[in-house]
Amino acid sequence: MSEHIDPQTDPAHDPAATPDEARTAADASSDELLKAATAEIETLRAEASEFRDKWMRAEAEMQNLRARTKRELEDARQFAVQKFARDVVEAAENLKRGLASLPGTTEGEDSIITKMREGFESTERSFVGILERNGISAAEPVGQPFDANLHQAMAENHSDEHPQGTVVQAWTPAWTLHGRLLKPAMVVVSKGPAAPSDATPGEG
Repeated sequence: MSEHIDPQTDPAHDPAATPDEARTAADASSDELLKAATAEIETLRAEASEFRDKWMRAEAEMQNLRARTKRELEDARQFAVQKFARDVVEAAENLKRGLASLPGTTEGEDSIITKMREGFESTERSFVGILERNGISAAEPVGQPFDANLHQAMAENHSDEHPQGTVVQAWTPAWTLHGRLLKPAMVVVSKGPAAPSDATPGEG
């Protein structure tokens, strides 16, 4: 808002003032108006900058909220079946144990037994394939370094073939659901070669 100047008190409009005085007074009046306008512009600029910063911060927070919500929804979708998946991999392990308990192929065995074995093996492969297509994977740990994030040590044995801390036997694989551990592998871990004092007396 411009400052109102009374012409009767303004030296620039004083009839008795000399031309130089009137000119000086007019310049002073213009300077005051310019200073007031400049100050008002700077105030408006500062307010606009503050509003812009607040808007940018709010927009950034909204973007972060959208991204976080999207991740949480995706996690909920992928891992909502976690309990069911554990039961499914238990069934897969039972099927594998059942196959392992079958007698090996023998020459001249009955063709019915051969077809039954092949049928069970085909079913097991198909079952594992279905699990993998749905994000459930099995990792065989034998020969790998023991990893507490994936393996559960059930026992330790001396081994001349595997260095200390290596998985030498696995009762079950490590199962994951979309990369997240679902069920740890039950393993036996190497203690390294046996020391001479651990050898059975009389050996050698």
